[in-house]
Amino acid sequence: MSAVSPTTTAEAPVVTGDPAPPASRRGLTGSLRSERRGVRISAWAVVVVFGGFALLPVYWLLATSLTPRSEVFSYPPRLFPSAVTLDAYRAIFDNAALFGYLKNSIIVSVVTALLSVVVSAYMGYSFSKFRYRGRRSLMYLVLSSQMFPQALLLVTLYSVFSAYGLLNTYAALVLSFTTFTLPLCVWMLKGFFDTIPDELVEAARVDGASRLRIIHSIVLPLAAPGLVAAGLFAFVRGWNDFIFALTLAGPDKQTLPPGLVNTFVGEAATAWPELMAASLVVSLPVSIAFIALQRFLVGGLTAGAVKG
Repeated sequence: MSAVSPTTTAEAPVVTGDPAPPASRRGLTGSLRSERRGVRISAWAVVVVFGGFALLPVYWLLATSLTPRSEVFSYPPRLFPSAVTLDAYRAIFDNAALFGYLKNSIIVSVVTALLSVVVSAYMGYSFSKFRYRGRRSLMYLVLSSQMFPQALLLVTLYSVFSAYGLLNTYAALVLSFTTFTLPLCVWMLKGFFDTIPDELVEAARVDGASRLRIIHSIVLPLAAPGLVAAGLFAFVRGWNDFIFALTLAGPDKQTLPPGLVNTFVGEAATAWPELMAASLVVSLPVSIAFIALQRFLVGGLTAGAVKG
């Protein structure tokens, strides 16, 4: 009886983990990753270019305000000032007339914002929740007023305010600014009121609430982002206006834009560092307001864009 020799069999290796993807799949994954990286780099390049285009004037404003007056017109222009001075900022804070212009700007802008919000809230609510004859025509009539250049109406407003003795008063500036901010504020708030369900208004009416109680206690609190957006738009309109503030108001009631020009721009020379410093300082309140209220502004501007 012959001995049987043991046979050795080669065992298959144990594979741990996922099998390696085919070469074609690896190549496809690599190309997708490279494509996404290219898209990301292109997007950042576009953001940097447009950001630089938007922020370069602001930087030049700051650099000029810190540059000594003797070097403002140096050639070739320097991107970074060779010497930094705060003389321009000291000059504007020592100028008492600028504080008078600042007070006028605050009064006119705040009153314009409040008046625009109050009037446009009632008009927007009427257009959104009521149905009556001539409603659509009146809506488009309000919107069509934006088609006319504002400077075209300056002569008419000047004649009207002169006839009623309103020239060189706060009332002339507030009424003129409110006239041009109302159309956009009305349509902005109408779009926001459209997003508030009619069933909510009907439920309040069934419970016995009056129309004034409904709008004051229910609708307006829900429309707070739209009210903030409309008020901010009207405030900026009153703060930045130049031609109406220069024409309708005298030296005692002029706001900052014409006041800065009258103070630092002369027939023979212009105090550029002081003008740039003052422009930078007066733009800070509006910038801070935009940063603090941007979520309300975006919500108010996009309200009613999507209906569902």
